[in-house]
Amino acid sequence: MAKRRLRTGPTAALPAKPDPGELLRIVQLADPEARRDGDDILAVDVRVCAPVAAEAALTGGELETAWAVRVAAEGPLPLDYFDRFLAEGLAFRLGGLAVCRGEVSDPADDGEGGPAVILPARPTAEELAPLLEQQEEEFVFAAGDIKAALVPQKGRPPAVQELLPFAAELTAIELRGADPVKLGALALELAEALNGIAVDRWRFRFDTAEDLVAQAEPAPE
Repeated sequence: MAKRRLRTGPTAALPAKPDPGELLRIVQLADPEARRDGDDILAVDVRVCAPVAAEAALTGGELETAWAVRVAAEGPLPLDYFDRFLAEGLAFRLGGLAVCRGEVSDPADDGEGGPAVILPARPTAEELAPLLEQQEEEFVFAAGDIKAALVPQKGRPPAVQELLPFAAELTAIELRGADPVKLGALALELAEALNGIAVDRWRFRFDTAEDLVAQAEPAPE
């Protein structure tokens, strides 16, 4: 039964059984209104299933033993790939791997993405000038070795729902660079200056720059 259920949605494969309270806290970074439903957690129209013990086959032998947290969509997603983002974000924060459609990945190794700052409206050049340097392209900026792109935010991430009642046009400042701590520090600075919300590449909120550094893998129970 467990193996069949694990094939039906993106899954975070964790090296240790997560504490239920900590699991809920992390999910609430992606959806502040996430709540318990029995042993599971409900976040918007997504069910984060209670951890179950899994065999090494789940991760292709990458983890000898794992605790699998399956994420299953139960309705329209508020954001494309929100269920997959939840699984990958959980894996990143808990030192695990993500399994989606039979593919195993380590979110900590994915250097393509970066944090973003979600704003309720597109900022003006004057608002950005003290914070970012305009580049040759109209919507591309820089801060030292960090690149920033101003783009429309597709979908409505639950993490920023407090912006929605008065949002004219959700806009993201996507940040890219080699140092996650520098990226996080700039994202938090921009969020403070522009009344936005800093989120990581999976659209989880974060409060400190160090939250963007992958956690060490805990010892299995």
